[in-house]
Amino acid sequence: MIDKKEFLLQSIIKAYIEHCEPIGSSQLKTMYDIAYSPATIRGYFKKLGDEGFLAQEHASSGRTPTTEALKQYWDNKLNFKLSFVDLKTIEYLAQRIGITVFIKELKNDKLVDILNIQDKYMILEFDNFPITIKYSSALYRFLSDMIGLEINHIIRISKDVGAYELYEQLSQFVKERDLSIYNTKEFLRLSLTYDFDESFINSFLNGEVIDKCEEGLYYEELLPTGYMGSCNICNIHGYNSKMLVVGELSKDYEYFYNQISMS
Repeated sequence: MIDKKEFLLQSIIKAYIEHCEPIGSSQLKTMYDIAYSPATIRGYFKKLGDEGFLAQEHASSGRTPTTEALKQYWDNKLNFKLSFVDLKTIEYLAQRIGITVFIKELKNDKLVDILNIQDKYMILEFDNFPITIKYSSALYRFLSDMIGLEINHIIRISKDVGAYELYEQLSQFVKERDLSIYNTKEFLRLSLTYDFDESFINSFLNGEVIDKCEEGLYYEELLPTGYMGSCNICNIHGYNSKMLVVGELSKDYEYFYNQISMS
């Protein structure tokens, strides 16, 4: 059972996320019809401040949750699996809430056939798309043995055996394929604010970061202090996809995920 201090901490975090302003004890009591007196609430605010979970600019101002408090809040709130999500709602809410959403389809097509075009180039036919590459007899023989394998498996093998040109072409294709970004402007604003270098920005925009992320939450290991990345595997329009949501810790991610979920 949640104790009084934890209840008040969660309440003030929720209020702060909804209103984006410092919250006072009387204001919090009124917002959620809390039974405790303002004096009792202030007493717990003081304890939470001493423990590093609430901050106060000056004696007469309300409190705001610290970065650590927000991180722990989202660690508990966003510990779930997504199934089916609605893309139109994602696109709308990314703009409304002020977050950036990166989505990449997790298609892992198999190589079906190889067409040799007059010993000049080859067309690699996968389940749902073709790729054109420069012909070489050695590469043609190598790929002929790969028919029936998934593209990601072919990429790993080509790197292992030193077929670097093939590895680079297939890797680049997979990186750029089926990547959608919603509210890019917000990510670029973040990049300018923190003076990200070009390679860091491109690692997000070309899909490299989302490829490396596993399901879960990311903080300072991925983004500046005060920001968060949330990665989930979900189903969009019948395809398994990986979704990375990036934004400030104070954004309403609980509302976002509740609204986009179709399950």
